[in-house]
Amino acid sequence: MDITPAIPKGKQTVTGYGNGQFKVSGEVYPYSILVFPDRTVKWDIAGNSITLENLQVVLEEEGEIDLLILGSGKLKAILPPKILSALKEVGIAIETMDTGAAVRTFNVLQAEGRRVAAALMVV
Repeated sequence: MDITPAIPKGKQTVTGYGNGQFKVSGEVYPYSILVFPDRTVKWDIAGNSITLENLQVVLEEEGEIDLLILGSGKLKAILPPKILSALKEVGIAIETMDTGAAVRTFNVLQAEGRRVAAALMVV
């Protein structure tokens, strides 16, 4: 029995992760990524340090996404209040979890048609 959520056509799906890479909609990304409903881009996150600068592309999605799922590697990250308030200002909520949980959550929310993006650190 296949229990993979049915992702709407044209939406990104994370189908694999680990060993320092991700597989999204058939493409392999050997680095941390930002996954939006319609595209996946490299996430330039030096030393796993989350900053407003490396989340700028997410902030620019104001009105297009409602929720950012942050996959912070093997451990849950605690974000500085400055980042939380900047996202809140543009109407984007954030949930932080380990990368595996973030991948699964992103795929389920995509299947539900939610306006979601994911910021995923490699494991």
